[in-house]
Amino acid sequence: MFHREALRSSIDALRANKVRAFLTGLGLVIGNASVILVVTISLVGKNRILEEIQRVGSNLIYAQYESGNNGAIATADADFVKLADVEAVREKFASRIVAATGVMNSMDRMWVNGREQDVAIIGTDEFYPVVRNLQLLSGRYLDASDVAQRHHVALLMQKLAVRLFGGAEAAIGRNIKLHGLQFTVIGVFRERIDTFSLTELTGENAMIPITVLKYFAQIERIDPLYIQARSVSDVEPLTNAVRVLLEGRHRPGAHYSVANLSAILAAARTIGDVLTVVLVVVSAIALIISGIGIMNIMLVTVTERTREIGLRMAVGAARRDILEQFLAEAVLISLSGGVAGTLIGVAIPLSVQFFTDEIQIPISPLSIAVSFSVSLVVGLVFGLLPANRAARLNPTEALRYE
Repeated sequence: MFHREALRSSIDALRANKVRAFLTGLGLVIGNASVILVVTISLVGKNRILEEIQRVGSNLIYAQYESGNNGAIATADADFVKLADVEAVREKFASRIVAATGVMNSMDRMWVNGREQDVAIIGTDEFYPVVRNLQLLSGRYLDASDVAQRHHVALLMQKLAVRLFGGAEAAIGRNIKLHGLQFTVIGVFRERIDTFSLTELTGENAMIPITVLKYFAQIERIDPLYIQARSVSDVEPLTNAVRVLLEGRHRPGAHYSVANLSAILAAARTIGDVLTVVLVVVSAIALIISGIGIMNIMLVTVTERTREIGLRMAVGAARRDILEQFLAEAVLISLSGGVAGTLIGVAIPLSVQFFTDEIQIPISPLSIAVSFSVSLVVGLVFGLLPANRAARLNPTEALRYE
């Protein structure tokens, strides 16, 4: 029996039991589609998380006073990051940074929608919007003259502007009172990427020049100091250099937390890779279960076709021919299910792009190759036992089987 004849006989046998063949291959369809979809979803989630972190600032460095071994309040005050430290960073690392800025924090009470509430005030300078990647909705940001001449101007976050004046445009030129002084609203902004109030921006902040806010603060404390590196590759060296600079400018024993988002990016990548592997293994179990189903069905098929096997052997078919025929049937089932599952797994992510352009869904060629290869292996491995059993039947006993 030639290979072509074995293939033809296998196709005829499967056509004779279409429902059985379809249900047997259905497990592989689901398994293959699951592998591709799981990998695709993992890639989308991983890329989305990494993109959000990078948009916050993959080259962003932030520093603040952490602790000291001196218990005196006066000593702790001297150890805090100061405006002079911000200037020192700008001067020493001018060629390596895009900008550096400091933030001072304060609280005051304002009347909002007919009731008094606490409002977070941040004092900063003209470099803050650049470093923090803010989005201006109306008006303008602080400029160098506002900071140098201590102008009484303020910017509001979008949510606060809406609550106070009904909208971003309506807030421009209006006056608010902070720490007993009148400030003119010159702009409304929001975070380009939501940090979920994990930074000094809580969603309802007022921003004023740091040179004005420092006169209302009992202690001059920059918390945090932000630095934007020119090159992502220089983030780690620059982080260490900033730490050395701050520790060198303050008392021995003062400790400063100087960090960046590189560690978070690396952790997110690692978590994404591990999650992908775990989900693929879980999906692969479906393929294995499908392979067991193929083996069971083929064993039943061998039993049902015992007389046919005996007849083929009686007219001259070799054991190898019988083995090849039944193995071909198992491989055909697995490959058919694998191809169908692959097509479904690829079609679903691609169809999403017809409904939205905002989400780019990457299709992993590796997942397609792996799922298709596993389908072939499943057919070979789990089809080998039934095929071998069929090939080892005794022709005489097979012909007498009822």
